[in-house]
Amino acid sequence: MSQRTLVIDSASEACSVALFENGKLVAGEFRVLGRGHAEALVPMISALPGRGRATRIAVALGPGSFTGVRVGLAAARALALAWGAKTCGYSTLAMIAAMARGEAGAQPVGVAVTGGHGEWFVEGFDAQGATTRALASLPPEQATAVTAEALVAGSQARSLVHARGTGRTIDVMPDARAFPLLPAGALLEDDRPLYGRAPDAKLPTRTT
Repeated sequence: MSQRTLVIDSASEACSVALFENGKLVAGEFRVLGRGHAEALVPMISALPGRGRATRIAVALGPGSFTGVRVGLAAARALALAWGAKTCGYSTLAMIAAMARGEAGAQPVGVAVTGGHGEWFVEGFDAQGATTRALASLPPEQATAVTAEALVAGSQARSLVHARGTGRTIDVMPDARAFPLLPAGALLEDDRPLYGRAPDAKLPTRTT
């Protein structure tokens, strides 16, 4: 019995979908949108063979665009309910690190991408894709100081390496078609969003 996996990645400026059957890519699409993920995602899925129907759905959980993360999750949960499919999630930064290793070979990778309020999301990964430095949202100066890996990937990789004065970069955007590059440990059964920082709005403190 064949197993199909639909992968949805709309947590960054890019929006991509991919359909795999028994681990092999059947079809996929990648677009750099910036905005408009909500309008583009469902038609992209519908254009896949069998309208993308799968027994498992994997979705990018962020961190990244708040709207993009929510759009991808909403689509994944709705389709899983309609198809009786299982869901799993993965970190956007883990995907970027996996793609960097796929291009540069197995080695430690630091990931730096644009966050909110002028900060960067940063995380460190070893040569096998395990986290060595936890996800954090930091001002650029602090992000640069904590990133020790020689190879840095992501939308802020060039800025970080320039500020640091050493290292090399790979400027990749997360792509659902690269799903097989993710190590098994990067797949999460909990599909709650990974926002990477505390919410800006807080509930008022209750007084007595």
